[in-house]
Amino acid sequence: MAAQNGSQTSRYSLNQGELTQLARWTLEQGLAIQQIPAPTFDEAARAAYISGQFQDLGLQEISIDEKYNVYGLFKGSESQHEALMISAHLDTVFAADTPLETHREGDLLYGPGLGDNSLGVAGLLAVARVLTSGQVPINCDIWFVATTGEEGLGDLGGMKAAFARLSHQVRAVINLEGMALGHVYRAGIAVRRLHITAKASGGHSWLHFGKPSAIHGLMQLGARITALKPPAAPRTTYNIGMIDGGTTINAIAAEASLWLDLRSEDGKALAILEKAVRDETDRMSSDELKFTVEVVGDRPAGQIPPDHPLIQIAMSALAQVSLRGALEAGSTDANVPLAHGCPAITVGVTRGGNAHRLDEFIEVSPIAAGLHQLILITIGAAQQIAANDV
Repeated sequence: MAAQNGSQTSRYSLNQGELTQLARWTLEQGLAIQQIPAPTFDEAARAAYISGQFQDLGLQEISIDEKYNVYGLFKGSESQHEALMISAHLDTVFAADTPLETHREGDLLYGPGLGDNSLGVAGLLAVARVLTSGQVPINCDIWFVATTGEEGLGDLGGMKAAFARLSHQVRAVINLEGMALGHVYRAGIAVRRLHITAKASGGHSWLHFGKPSAIHGLMQLGARITALKPPAAPRTTYNIGMIDGGTTINAIAAEASLWLDLRSEDGKALAILEKAVRDETDRMSSDELKFTVEVVGDRPAGQIPPDHPLIQIAMSALAQVSLRGALEAGSTDANVPLAHGCPAITVGVTRGGNAHRLDEFIEVSPIAAGLHQLILITIGAAQQIAANDV
């Protein structure tokens, strides 16, 4: 793999043969990672595997914290205690007993959790492999961090802990998602997640008909929530993702609950929507039917402008691998550094589809271009940090 001296990412070129070999190795790693179950809050086995890979690659200061985040440090040639962080989340949405079989159909490779985010973690390893080979000059330190708690009710807990630990050093973050190739996420949308519980006295469906039911009340509340009209701009959404409660078909439910996901491009719009939900909950409450609201997720918002150097580096890297880049907003681990004023982007390794489904798939052929892009972004971001330009 060859690199030419220069201050701009565009002056670097990568040997296609070595890049193809790296893509093959990355896919093998992605499949190995995918075969290790890693539900949110249960990522220990996958973390142990990544720690072993960090050791094999020669990273320094390898550790696993109480959240099962895995850390490994690459020391730059002109280390001055300012660093770049490259991250990818370990956890998946699938339960530990989910069948993890994979199969290939042409250029598509199917497997639950393969794109989100086994291949993202494999991309993390691939960049570390390139840097530790000594073939690409890097001036600043780079922390490689495999995070946890990105999915579901994890509430970005892994990244929150990792960034708190490293924020005194980290000047920029490159976050990796397996299936986001061609997209550059520059903004993290605000997310609030509520667990709303209804409680009543309960009773027999025949003998006590007419008494308040927690389930009936919760259904009525759900109807009121779904009648709310959030603004289209800034884009603001809601989703009732889960409902539970009751004990049997012929009993008036004494308790029931729903799980509500609220999102917005703007924190103020999100607060207005949450207040509307809470107002409806208050209106529904009575002495015989009581509602409580618990915040179970709070993902902060943040963004960097389209002309930020990190964005320009990422868009240039995509252009160099003949891909058109698109700027996006979403909810990823990058929300955390962005909310703290630290430049951060989320980019991908390949394309794919059906995320969070058993028939999730990735495209194999774009992996080489995705890795080329990641290496170019890493070089460019490291140069900017070394020059104090990020």
